[in-house]
Amino acid sequence: MNERQGFSVAGIPMVFLCFLMGLGAVGSWMETAHGVGSFLGPVGVLLIALLLLSAKGFFQVAPNEGQVLQLFGKYAGTVRAEGLRWTNPFCSRRRVSLRVRNFESGKLKVNDSDGNPIEIAAVVVWQVIDTAEAVFCVDDYENFVTIQSESALRQMAQNYPYDAHDDGKPSLRSHGDVINNHLRGEIQARLDKAGVRVVESRISHLAYAQEIAQAMLQRQQANAIVAARERIVEGAVGMVAMALDKLRQQGVVELDEERKAAMVSNLLVVLCGDRSTQPVVNAGTLYGG
Repeated sequence: MNERQGFSVAGIPMVFLCFLMGLGAVGSWMETAHGVGSFLGPVGVLLIALLLLSAKGFFQVAPNEGQVLQLFGKYAGTVRAEGLRWTNPFCSRRRVSLRVRNFESGKLKVNDSDGNPIEIAAVVVWQVIDTAEAVFCVDDYENFVTIQSESALRQMAQNYPYDAHDDGKPSLRSHGDVINNHLRGEIQARLDKAGVRVVESRISHLAYAQEIAQAMLQRQQANAIVAARERIVEGAVGMVAMALDKLRQQGVVELDEERKAAMVSNLLVVLCGDRSTQPVVNAGTLYGG
């Protein structure tokens, strides 16, 4: 079932028409009245009945809103034209907002692709684009959006690790755009039947579950220390090589291989140590002199 335009006309002209029917009913009463308490004539009764019936056909449509019409249970179309409108008085109407809406899911506990329990939540921005599907294809489209979005979030989270172990593999923590696009696609696939378009979806909360949070924090700290040490060693080796090249080019001192090895060892200790170094004055030589 897809949305189609429902029958409606501008409401202001119909207001004047109803006003004229009211004047006609009053005129008929004045012509047939014979005293206080007299009844209206047949024409007046008919006009009053038409007036009351026509009054039920008036309704208002706000901006970014649709009115779904049903005639004796059958879908009769949707009116999106703004302002005061008039339609078949026998049609029932249901208001459906077309505005952009959003909600934040609860914090879900799921397992990532590595089997680690994590907590994850998402913000979903959505709007109704087909009022017929939203009203007639699902029972409660707002509740449907909430439940299906959480289901898609669970499914998506199970396809990625929390942290990336390989540089080319996306993870929940490091590849935000990839994860958000995947999540949006998962949600949209579930909401197509409800006439809903997902405008945006993004992760709003991501953390390890409490039972493993401390252990994972220690692992992250260890990884950070290892990475920092690798960077320090890389820089220190470059500085030592530069120092040896400068000494050789400027002829400051001639070093044999053993003295170069001792100098390299001392410089690496100074540059790579995590504590301040204490200088030691060597009064002798490397050869025991």
